[in-house]
Amino acid sequence: MQEQLFPADAEQPMALVEAADFDPALQALAGSLPAGLRFGTSSWHYPGWAGLVWKRDYPREALSRHGLAAYARHPLLRTVGVDRTFYRPLSAVQFAAMAEQVPEDFRFVVKAPNRITDALLRDEAGRGLRPNPGFLSPECALRDFVEPALAGLGRKLGALVFQISPLPARLLTQTEPLIDRLHAMLATIPGLGTGAPDCVLAVEVRDPQWLTPRFTQALKEGGATYCMGLHAKMPSITDQLPILRALWPGPLVCRWNFNPRHGAFGYEKARRLYLPYDQLVDEDLDTRNALARVIAGTVAAGRNAFITLSNKSEGCAPLSVAALARAVVALRG
Repeated sequence: MQEQLFPADAEQPMALVEAADFDPALQALAGSLPAGLRFGTSSWHYPGWAGLVWKRDYPREALSRHGLAAYARHPLLRTVGVDRTFYRPLSAVQFAAMAEQVPEDFRFVVKAPNRITDALLRDEAGRGLRPNPGFLSPECALRDFVEPALAGLGRKLGALVFQISPLPARLLTQTEPLIDRLHAMLATIPGLGTGAPDCVLAVEVRDPQWLTPRFTQALKEGGATYCMGLHAKMPSITDQLPILRALWPGPLVCRWNFNPRHGAFGYEKARRLYLPYDQLVDEDLDTRNALARVIAGTVAAGRNAFITLSNKSEGCAPLSVAALARAVVALRG
């Protein structure tokens, strides 16, 4: 399936967003993975992926609006993280437009709006202004996130991720009342049933203070799982595994966000270093191999796994996906 780009001007013919010519080895690698394992990237709008995902170098704006269909033709990319919803909710119509561009077995990992998951209302520079009255609000969660995503994506919905932003210092010692609020919010979300049978609710945090037995119990009772966030602000995979074990058996949701070598606040440094995201710059073999073992164990038990990777993890998300897929296959023998 091919999608039209914006015309450069009104008099020029519309161009096409075309998928790259994929190496047959990628097709073979994809064929060796279990159906319940879906790899993807965080969004799809990067011109630097020319030759890897795109036929040629397309403008970023064009890829953002029209590149999803070509992205979904990549043999290994069977899910994608929809992160733009963190900044502004999408309507059911907007979600449905995405669903129309991908195959039936494609699944979306959608991030909740920050009006639900941030304890503070912030200005455009990200500075906290005042407490957010919608933080962990059941009404906001249903109205602005769950209901439009389910209505628009339907069976192609894979995971609804509540990524809770870093808490202000005054709340870091008061997580128990917040866990109770999280539990109450999750408990109001109805079962997704036949409308989205593969979909899982998942909670990701950016403060290790959340990671307590009470938090795990709130997830379990709320019908949610833990989204393993691989980020310099969080403990290693090994230290996050006890939560997954406590929630077992269940699906795996993981977002490999960031290379820890840059520290907790090195996002801009990583962005400058890795642009245009066309090669692996910092291969994080420890994280890759540890994650591969978790994935292999999950899919061996017949559970689904949704794994999305950022360009900030190693420098080029599609190449990281391929390397991680090969590591999983090697473990499976």
